[in-house]
Amino acid sequence: MRQILLVEDNASDVLLIREALRRCAVPADVVIASDGEEAMMLLDLGQFRPDLIVLDLNLPKLSGLEMLKAFRNETGIPISVFTGSDSAADRKQALELGAREYLTKPSDFDDYMSAICGILKRCWPEEATAAST
Repeated sequence: MRQILLVEDNASDVLLIREALRRCAVPADVVIASDGEEAMMLLDLGQFRPDLIVLDLNLPKLSGLEMLKAFRNETGIPISVFTGSDSAADRKQALELGAREYLTKPSDFDDYMSAICGILKRCWPEEATAAST
């Protein structure tokens, strides 16, 4: 089973992302870190190596960009930034720091579901199915 580290401090977004995973039918265990420090601790322990990191940028304690700077994606784990920030500077910096992709969270429910399914399809095309609405 796949393992996803979801670094997200908004409980509503966590619920939406879990629903999108269910709809996309990708079997995955999701580990939630509510801030960048918690995520870095999980990764630093060495006992947890997710198959994918879905990262928000606007986090308490250690932002997503600060996490990317510290992490530098040296392990090769794909990192998909999924954030409310539509800043061109944030996008550029995140991609330069090793994020595989940068997506702004849509406000429309169906678009939100499709965005998460798109991340999974790009990561595991053979496992992800189209989101049902």
